[in-house]
Amino acid sequence: MTLRVAVQMDPIETINIAGDTTFLLMMAAQARGHELWVYEPQHLSLEDGEIFARARKVTLRPVKGDHVTADAYQKLNLGSDVDVVLMRQDPPFDVAYITATYLLEMIHPKTLVVNDPRSVRDCPEKLFAQHFQGLQPPTLISADPEALRDFQQRHGDVILKPLHGAAGGGIIKLKADDRNLDALIELHAAIGREPLVLQKFIPAVSAGDKRIILVDGEVVGAINRVPQKDAVRSNLRVGGTAAPTTLTPRDLEICAAVGPALRERGLIFVGLDVIGDYLTEINVTSPTGAVQLKAFDGIDAGDALWNAVERKLSTAKA
Repeated sequence: MTLRVAVQMDPIETINIAGDTTFLLMMAAQARGHELWVYEPQHLSLEDGEIFARARKVTLRPVKGDHVTADAYQKLNLGSDVDVVLMRQDPPFDVAYITATYLLEMIHPKTLVVNDPRSVRDCPEKLFAQHFQGLQPPTLISADPEALRDFQQRHGDVILKPLHGAAGGGIIKLKADDRNLDALIELHAAIGREPLVLQKFIPAVSAGDKRIILVDGEVVGAINRVPQKDAVRSNLRVGGTAAPTTLTPRDLEICAAVGPALRERGLIFVGLDVIGDYLTEINVTSPTGAVQLKAFDGIDAGDALWNAVERKLSTAKA
């Protein structure tokens, strides 16, 4: 099966191929003979009920600084000219991101969009994790200063996060007696109206934050992201170090609980974040970690993804 694949992503010329999961997924598609096109979200258009993208056909190679050859821009009808749209631009998860999901929803599932754009919109990382009771640490999502203060008083050391933040941005640890919470609430309120997340601090984060990759609800593999000494953020973009890991019975229990819901919602490529015994986030927008997984364990999440995509398209045509 040869597919025409359009990838909605950040500028391909500027990605770091040494650690970029999108590049790995695209290389796996190219190795299968699939045709690749790229475009950025601002290149989407809606006209007379049809969705177009100003896109470029690309050829990739694993050469740092010379990893892509791109043809001239062409107008691509995403509803009829391609088989798959891979939605892989990085957050922020803002109104522009949400608008892109509305546009792509108009072509899905006739053109398979990975991940399902409605589910990407309806399942924000930190909110979606709250659907799975018993897997989360004590967590509060609120913009109410009284509720936030009460949570800190009851739980002591806490982690504060912006609700729609990504890549470790804005994460702060507050000790039980820390008096900075009010100032931080005011600071976030001045920036936007979104609620904050307060989560009971999990000391096990010092040993790492696992990123578990699932494809169509099934476990592919995992890496550990270890924070720097005395740090609480383990994300690779803010100084965390990737390391190999093994899955515990609790990890597998979490995956078994979440996997069917992912499959039902068309969330084909997903990254779970697990600290100690707790699920903290379900990453559905542009999860990473696949490059490190392949380096450590030889597991190619790209192959797993395209196996699932080809299977779904074959079933749809049957």
